[in-house]
Amino acid sequence: MSAPLDGHIALVTGAGRGIGRATALRLARAGCDLALVARTQSDLEAVAAEVAPYGVRTLVLPADVTDDTHLEAALQQAVLQLGSISILVNNAGVAPPRAHHGKAAVAEWDRMLATCLRAPMVLSRLLLPDMLVHQRGAIINIASTAARAARTGEAAYAAAKAGLIAFSRALFAEVRNSGIKVVALCPGYVDTAFVPPNRRVDRGKFLRPDDVAEVIFHLLTLSAAMCPTEVTLEAQFDPERA
Repeated sequence: MSAPLDGHIALVTGAGRGIGRATALRLARAGCDLALVARTQSDLEAVAAEVAPYGVRTLVLPADVTDDTHLEAALQQAVLQLGSISILVNNAGVAPPRAHHGKAAVAEWDRMLATCLRAPMVLSRLLLPDMLVHQRGAIINIASTAARAARTGEAAYAAAKAGLIAFSRALFAEVRNSGIKVVALCPGYVDTAFVPPNRRVDRGKFLRPDDVAEVIFHLLTLSAAMCPTEVTLEAQFDPERA
């Protein structure tokens, strides 16, 4: 009996840890071959070892997603070794410590926008021609609830994630009639290294990376006749409430 995503190849950014790692494992369990992208090769190799028991093909691609030449080289290698990529999960992100807008370093704004917004736009542009030829594909952009309800000190991060939602919606309008899904997935608090220890929130109530990965799997296996263009995922119990 075939697995739900047999015959599909997914490129996952930020695949070495957190949501990216969990997504790689969930897609592998569904039969999907994987191109794993992140900056740290050792993290990617560890994920590839975890994926190995599922018997899917896995390619480790160390790259800086803010560098277009890295992205082009990674994609070229992925297509050459694995084949046509039908799933893109833009998960790579960065979240510097919170800082009031007037005190935040401009270099940090640039890094955040480059990682959280520009990189997904570039990768989508690189992958879309082949998806359009095959008249199928899915692009899952990991945004954040901060885009809709930003907190103090999150101005640049919220702006980048709000931009990612707007980009996703506009891109869907362009490619929907070619059978390509584009989804902005907006999780709330997730238990990853992105959220430092904080006595104001109850980490035990956070979403887990596996929760987000499970939603990604379901988005990818929905009927071809529908596309949830924006999905918000919140923890059932409020981490900010005692």
